[in-house]
Amino acid sequence: MPLVPPAIPPAVVLAMPSDKETVSVGKETFFKALEQWRSTRDASLRNENGWLTLVGLDWLAEGENAFGSAPSNPVPLPEMKAPTMAGVFILDHGVVSVKTAPGVGVTLNGRLVQDQVIKSDAEGKPDVLQLGDLSFYVIKRGDRYGIRVKDSKSLVRLGFKGVASYPADPSYQVVAQFVPYATPKNIQIPTVLDTTETMQAPGYVSFKLNGKELTLEPVIEDPKEPELFFIFRDKTSGKGTYPAGRFLYAAMPKDGKVILDFNRAYNPPCAFTPFATCPLPPPQNRLPIAVKAGEKNYGHH
Repeated sequence: MPLVPPAIPPAVVLAMPSDKETVSVGKETFFKALEQWRSTRDASLRNENGWLTLVGLDWLAEGENAFGSAPSNPVPLPEMKAPTMAGVFILDHGVVSVKTAPGVGVTLNGRLVQDQVIKSDAEGKPDVLQLGDLSFYVIKRGDRYGIRVKDSKSLVRLGFKGVASYPADPSYQVVAQFVPYATPKNIQIPTVLDTTETMQAPGYVSFKLNGKELTLEPVIEDPKEPELFFIFRDKTSGKGTYPAGRFLYAAMPKDGKVILDFNRAYNPPCAFTPFATCPLPPPQNRLPIAVKAGEKNYGHH
């Protein structure tokens, strides 16, 4: 589940020499890089496959689960976007397959689908089915399998006006000390589904912000393309920023240091749609200060 758009420019650390011209150039680079990051972030939200298109999430029961625009279907699709009965998803002991009704026109990779086993996101990139403006695919969360539905022309996406952010502030970019664990440890991350997800923490970071000595514990989502992923709350949560907390990525440590740029703290998908399955900040990532940087609350659902 990609949470930020790819190819985001890295954080730029301000140079702090005595030469005022060099400092000015450093600040200019900082602001330009942040503006580029925000532009890329905005584009990812407006994308026809972004989180603003998410319009449904329904959990499958063992056996047949009909899908279509009829509200009585276990997997209801948006009205006027699909026939009342478009087919069935079949869950058979952890294997999901789809059978489509004749003439409906559901496709996978440009080819009509009639009866086929489909991969979930637990197997890497899921198989995505397409029906007009709609796309849908299988997700696995714990022991449950669900159908996530997106509408490329959703009213939320078409009416999106952007996300407000705090003014860019270089003081919220800090260089943290990375303290590695002897061996990465598994930690339990709570989710909005009232479940927990096991994720791997390679260590923790120690830093000073707003006069306070603080720590945060990141996790690694993808060992093949490792980044430090921070899920955190602070004193602005529910008072200007999304109540559940925010996300922040940082590059892997270099020479024992990690750049944390809280100007790039951003809302989780759950800030935009009730159909996301976001992780929540663990207790050790609840900061006792107000981080007045990064995205503010969207609050439109």
